[in-house]
Amino acid sequence: MNRRGFTIVELLIVIALMGILLTLSVVNLHSTQVNSRDTKRKTDLDTIAAQLEIFYKSGTDGSSTLGRYPSTVELNSSTNIQANLRDADLKSFTPPGVASADVGFVAATNNLQGGTSVQPTPTTATYIYQPLQQDETLCTTATQMCTKFNLYAKMESDGSIYMKTSKNQ
Repeated sequence: MNRRGFTIVELLIVIALMGILLTLSVVNLHSTQVNSRDTKRKTDLDTIAAQLEIFYKSGTDGSSTLGRYPSTVELNSSTNIQANLRDADLKSFTPPGVASADVGFVAATNNLQGGTSVQPTPTTATYIYQPLQQDETLCTTATQMCTKFNLYAKMESDGSIYMKTSKNQ
């Protein structure tokens, strides 16, 4: 008997192998995307910190107050971010998957330092900005002298909190 084609068993083995390979590739793709978003979070905090250091050294246009960081009220909206931080790219203030910096860049509401202590608690969809005065109290008004800051972001891959501090700690 002269037959052409594959048997049912051969087809099932090929389909099973293709399914396994597809599953492995999807899992690998997901972890690659998570790592990419975490890398963006770290890069964003580094970029924001650099912008804050520029503010510390040069203030804003027309400002005579140097040697301080912006308070929470000075960075509470995308408009204020652009007004106070020269050449700031709002994309850096916007976590991956968030529509705008107004939602993703959030001011701290307490002066407790550390990833689990700061309020609100950082999430994968928020960056937390915590400016502090010399006595470790939170800077909430533009007249206060903010001498240091902390930035927080939650990593998606392992749930850890990434913290970036000012150079002038």
